[in-house]
Amino acid sequence: MSQKNPRELEHFLKLLPHRYPFLLVDRVLQLEDERTVTLKNVTINEPFFTGHFPGLPIMPGVLILEALAQSAAILALSIIGERRSLFMLTGLDKVRFRRRVVPGDQLQMEVRVSKHHYPLWKMHAEARVDGELAAEAELSAMEVEEQLP
Repeated sequence: MSQKNPRELEHFLKLLPHRYPFLLVDRVLQLEDERTVTLKNVTINEPFFTGHFPGLPIMPGVLILEALAQSAAILALSIIGERRSLFMLTGLDKVRFRRRVVPGDQLQMEVRVSKHHYPLWKMHAEARVDGELAAEAELSAMEVEEQLP
């Protein structure tokens, strides 16, 4: 891809509508034509750890899936270029959680395009901690041409 340094936070903030506390991607490590690798640093300061669970903090599985979906959006929106579109998740298949994600973990996410026919996308996504599979899913999404406020 011919882009500026895709690893810079400012670059992917232009692509995603998410902001704190719901921005779940801290860094883009790799961005290729049909693949991306992103990173989420999981800290004890995450708001969800207050109630999930007191004394046994575990990152909720739905938030791991959301982090994967945001990574997929970064990839898709990078592929489509400058069009001002939103990337809306439409389905999840073959979701599996393999290990806990806890404070101090670095969640490394890899997303690959399986199929793309405008406006529909299919992607395979995996989240790993220290190389160990934490979660995986097949994501379905739709490109929606909408302007953000």
